[in-house]
Amino acid sequence: MSQRDVSLVEGEYYHVYNRGNSKQIIFKDYADHERFQQLLFVMNSHENVVLRLIGKGKRFSFERGEPLVGIGAYCLMPNHFHILLTPLVEEGIETYMRKVSTGYSMYFNKRYERTGTLFEGRYKSRHADTDEYMKYLFSYIHLNPLKLIDQDWKNKSLRDVVGSMKFLESYPYSSHMDFLGQKRPESGILSSEVFPEYFPNPKTFLSEVEDWIRYKEALLV
Repeated sequence: MSQRDVSLVEGEYYHVYNRGNSKQIIFKDYADHERFQQLLFVMNSHENVVLRLIGKGKRFSFERGEPLVGIGAYCLMPNHFHILLTPLVEEGIETYMRKVSTGYSMYFNKRYERTGTLFEGRYKSRHADTDEYMKYLFSYIHLNPLKLIDQDWKNKSLRDVVGSMKFLESYPYSSHMDFLGQKRPESGILSSEVFPEYFPNPKTFLSEVEDWIRYKEALLV
């Protein structure tokens, strides 16, 4: 259930998501994905940062000041995105999402010579109000790319569970790689220290994600 009319308060956790207007593609290639990931880091600041003034090698590591939100997980799909976050200041999520959405819309419209609204209205949010639900979100968010293998995978058995896991492990447009301990610039997006330590090592994270796949598969037998 959408909670757009509920205050997003400090100390609580939220699943935020949005998609392209009329379900249009919003990430067409590597450059689009990379720009949005850069914005996830750069715009998480009280300061008004101009991305083009930051060297490309520092866009996930420069000193940005105090962050607005803590990010626990994210995933970019061709026509939508998911972010698990918590506000660190009053109206932190509202300010952060406005900065990210505006920054990306301006980039996208300029690159593709278009005008008009990119996203389907304001982002939507769900309160992760139980420990069980929030832990589940780490799997739900990172499992989204399986739709690229089979759009209807949740309603039927995967042909290759092992291969599906390998696909997720190599998907560069989510935080899945970061939970596997891979060293990459995009790891700077996450703020793991402000989230419960559900996965103390990559093995526990992989087991959790695979368990959800296996559980779904068992229900279809």
